[in-house]
Amino acid sequence: MDVLPGGTATFLLLFGLFLGAFAVRSAIRLLRVVRLVRRGERVEGRCSRRRVIDRGSGKENRYRTEYVFAFRAADGREVEFTDHAPGPFGFEVGAPVRVSYDPADPARLATVAGPGSWGPILMPTVFTLVLGLFSLGLLTGFVAMRF
Repeated sequence: MDVLPGGTATFLLLFGLFLGAFAVRSAIRLLRVVRLVRRGERVEGRCSRRRVIDRGSGKENRYRTEYVFAFRAADGREVEFTDHAPGPFGFEVGAPVRVSYDPADPARLATVAGPGSWGPILMPTVFTLVLGLFSLGLLTGFVAMRF
């Protein structure tokens, strides 16, 4: 008895589309960060604090470290934001960083990607490529089974 109508072909299609959606999401994140690095306003910022997030019991990696960065925008506002995967070793609290941000929405569109901190570009690139290749392979398998 097959769990899904169509059996293996349906599984390949659904899982390929699922992984493809995550690849597209990572690609959008990558494009946003690259656009900020190339065209955003640049200011000196700092790592304002490091906090540990408890993701609940039963998780393999229960605790996750999150870095909060702060900078002063061109309009004088003090802005704080978190960035994904700042680098392999993280930042010390108070460490200076170069921030690239969009003046239209600095709290939502800011990154520390750039010289000395390529994590926010490297991680989405890896996810986009790996998930995209797996998705492409699964969808190719689906096409090969159906036709």
